[in-house]
Amino acid sequence: MKVMRNDIFENLKMAMDTLWSNRLRSFLTVIGVVIGVWTVMAIASIISGIDYAVTSQIESFGTNSIFLYKFEPGIRMGRPSREERMRKNLTYDDAMALSQLPAIQLAVPILNITNDYFGRKIAVKGGGKESSAVVLQGTTADYEQTGVWVIQAGRFFTSEENTRREEVCVIGASVAENYFPFASPVDRTIEIGGTDFRIVGVLEKREQLFGGGDGSNDQNNVIFMPYEIAHKLKPRAEDLFIMAVAKQGMLRTGLDQVTDLLRVRRQVPFGAPNNFGISTADSIIETFRSITFAIAIAMVAISSVGLMVGGIGVMNIMLVSVTERTREIGIRKAIGGRRRDIMWQFLIEAMTLTGMGGLIGLIIGWATTLLIKLVVPSYVPLWAPALGLISSVGIGLVFGLWPAWKAARLDPIEALRYE
Repeated sequence: MKVMRNDIFENLKMAMDTLWSNRLRSFLTVIGVVIGVWTVMAIASIISGIDYAVTSQIESFGTNSIFLYKFEPGIRMGRPSREERMRKNLTYDDAMALSQLPAIQLAVPILNITNDYFGRKIAVKGGGKESSAVVLQGTTADYEQTGVWVIQAGRFFTSEENTRREEVCVIGASVAENYFPFASPVDRTIEIGGTDFRIVGVLEKREQLFGGGDGSNDQNNVIFMPYEIAHKLKPRAEDLFIMAVAKQGMLRTGLDQVTDLLRVRRQVPFGAPNNFGISTADSIIETFRSITFAIAIAMVAISSVGLMVGGIGVMNIMLVSVTERTREIGIRKAIGGRRRDIMWQFLIEAMTLTGMGGLIGLIIGWATTLLIKLVVPSYVPLWAPALGLISSVGIGLVFGLWPAWKAARLDPIEALRYE
């Protein structure tokens, strides 16, 4: 065993000496391996970072939450079908009926009135500024209990204020920063669509996916008002979303009860598919991961092309090396070198060559990850560098077999005669 270890270390030292004496040729040979490993690292860091950010963002809406809309909530691919476009909207009464289910803790309607009937965004004025990029939502006082938002200053509006259609609102952190940068906005007024609203609370700032954006792409650029006053501002508003929260440990039961009730209320025939969308945080995350997994497979397949090119380059250069060192092989065989010793010598040399390329690719990959982190959230999972290094060494093993076998099969007499 000790003799075998000594042989391996001796072969490794010989491989390193050979590669160092042909530094430029060795580096050019493994460029494909470097690119392949670097690509794997970059892809893994981007996808893992995005997965973490999206998962955290969706789970912030609550793991017991059920999302309901006339379309399927979450990530959509392509445009809605004709059947989907013809669906009737969910209603306030649907939300109230869902809140009475045994497995449901609460259900709140969320009415979007950001745009007027002509598709123009409703203007918001305050503090000497005006913008039409603020997202306007009408909901009930129970929305505070969902835990999606946290009050940073003031309070949420009450059920009585909703019933009396009082012109009060709760504003997001970006609205507070843009309209009232130098003083607390609580108890001040802000004009929404020509109507003055008294601000009763300010929401705590939420972390946003990829750093968020400006205007309506900023989820903190939002104003919540009582549902009844929102419906008064836009009586025929139909863009209604319902968020139901299941009781602890009753999410599956809650899903079944919500589905059954809505099918009855929307008169869905027995055996027909739902004419509404229903999702949970887990189902949305699962859909997202199925998309990112497909992207990851495609990108890894592309990166494997670089590894294959690197492997072919290694096989080519090792064949050249066998030819250049034919006399050396003959001398080793003449003094007692066995076929397996010769074979291991060239295999270790090939694996060392691609392994060094893999290490270079890992170093470049780590540096790339730090640059990517400045733009999108990213981190390198432990499996990525391990996979990159194992793949690079494996490429050397696979593509070094033929040159090593050829070297081991050389006739020592013919090899010694080689000039």
